[in-house]
Amino acid sequence: MAAPIGEGSPGPEPGAAPYGNFPNYSRFHPPEGRVRLLPRGLLRSLFPAPKRPLLGLDVGCNSGELSVALYRHLLGLQESKGSLEESAAGKELNLLCCDIDPVLIERAQQSSPFPASISFAKLDIMDSSTRDSFLSSYLARFGRSTFDIGFCMSVTMWIHLNHGDRGLVEFLAFLSSVCTYLLMEPQPWKCYRAAARRLRRLGRSDFDHFRALAINGDMVERITQILTKDCAMELVCCFGSTSWDRSLLLFKSSASDPEGRGPGLKKEALEQEQ
Repeated sequence: MAAPIGEGSPGPEPGAAPYGNFPNYSRFHPPEGRVRLLPRGLLRSLFPAPKRPLLGLDVGCNSGELSVALYRHLLGLQESKGSLEESAAGKELNLLCCDIDPVLIERAQQSSPFPASISFAKLDIMDSSTRDSFLSSYLARFGRSTFDIGFCMSVTMWIHLNHGDRGLVEFLAFLSSVCTYLLMEPQPWKCYRAAARRLRRLGRSDFDHFRALAINGDMVERITQILTKDCAMELVCCFGSTSWDRSLLLFKSSASDPEGRGPGLKKEALEQEQ
């Protein structure tokens, strides 16, 4: 997740976080801007008769503020509740959150109100040698091989800029292979140009792949095409756009559901709930 750093705020200069690991991200794009777009009871609608607990994967969680806000919203939890709430929540949903930045992960671990059911881990999601074994080990604790729902909130641009077109396609293919549902918030192309300008203002070299990217333009459309045409997913619903012009898209795997997690919800029903 990425946003520019304001004047006078602590942390690195804008553009000095090449993976989107800005230390004050939630000040610029508050979690409420996303969660308010999601209908209440979304998990019950998607998983009417699931095995419990549901398992979630949040890729690029930064320091965890949005992860926790999503968790609370999806389970209908109040901030004033205490440890009893945490115990009950863990029976409904366990969320694994990862980020490439160990400092941000440490902050997330220290401030998490749900340490028993939200796990934060330092992980480079593009390093398959460590990623696959780590995620497999986590899933094995629950006797599972995939996650019920994944979250990818303002992450795709950083994968794309640092790993190129092939990296973006591989990233989306990986997420679609391990998640039944996938909630995506792609950055629009104007954010790519802004990120490149920030680097240039600092006198740094451009992103290695920026000028060679053939996947460009309408990134919501391009990412939707990749997921639906190449990754066996279907677009279930667009929940609208945030005030900073980023769409929230829900995809579902088109593959069969061997683990009996329920048929999910039709697009029309989701739109009626909003």
